[in-house]
Amino acid sequence: MKEDLSKAVAKSGLKVTITYSHETEPMGTAGPLALASDILTTDNEDNMFFVLNSDVSCTYPLADLVTFHKNHGKEGTIMVTPVDDPSKYGVVKHNDVGLIDAFIEKPKVYVGSNINAGIYIFNTSILKRIPNQPTSIEREIFPKMAADQQLYAMELKGFWMDVGQPHDYLTGMCLYLDANRSTTPEIKDDTIEIIQPVLIDASAKIGAHSKIGPNVVIGPNVVVGENCRLSRTTIMEGSKISDSSFVHSSIVGWNSRLGRWSHLTNETVLGEDVTVKEGVILNGVKVCLHKGVSSDILEKG
Repeated sequence: MKEDLSKAVAKSGLKVTITYSHETEPMGTAGPLALASDILTTDNEDNMFFVLNSDVSCTYPLADLVTFHKNHGKEGTIMVTPVDDPSKYGVVKHNDVGLIDAFIEKPKVYVGSNINAGIYIFNTSILKRIPNQPTSIEREIFPKMAADQQLYAMELKGFWMDVGQPHDYLTGMCLYLDANRSTTPEIKDDTIEIIQPVLIDASAKIGAHSKIGPNVVIGPNVVVGENCRLSRTTIMEGSKISDSSFVHSSIVGWNSRLGRWSHLTNETVLGEDVTVKEGVILNGVKVCLHKGVSSDILEKG
């Protein structure tokens, strides 16, 4: 992962430096902060730092979060987001100005709808609370901060989605595309139909009479053949979708190959370097990397 991140940053042209902190054992959600305490405090004139869960897609209003955090002046701020069914999550209870007084795990009766959005800003003083050992920030650190009246909640505006599972990833992708609208390179072939919102890399190639969208992401160096139909789908870098293929509500991993007349639906997920033979139908299938599929799989699993 270190090498992949370094390559991605170099390719992006962003002028940022990535410093890595390596766990030799799982340290939970708080332990890694203690492990990286020297990194987090060195040359940190503001004495603050962000913590972001990597499986979240949202608007990331970080500047607003900094302002809110500085205004209340306490040790930590977590972003919260309302959900329709809070019983599946831990609810964050706070007053009108955001001061948190309790965390309630998977409540059986309604106590509120705001849940932890996985985006935090802390003063470096929080590091004194965290031992250099496996520790949960949600179960062990946050309740103590709330008891000391040192933790506030700021409500996240706009979309939010935990994208750690394929179903949720596809939902989050749709929310992201809708919020950010589309990026589409100039397509000179009038036979190609694009239905927004979509995100298509400029290096991708799309064949004649194909129909793309809505809610499609096509990565760098992807080749989509003629007469293809793609919707609610991500096609990752370097993959090839051969002529007359149909892909809906699926994820095609890096450098994969779909033969002619392939048919992927119902949250099918292909890992990296997967080959699907001509005419194969996959319905809700998860295929590991470097595998080949030569016959239909119609039962989801």
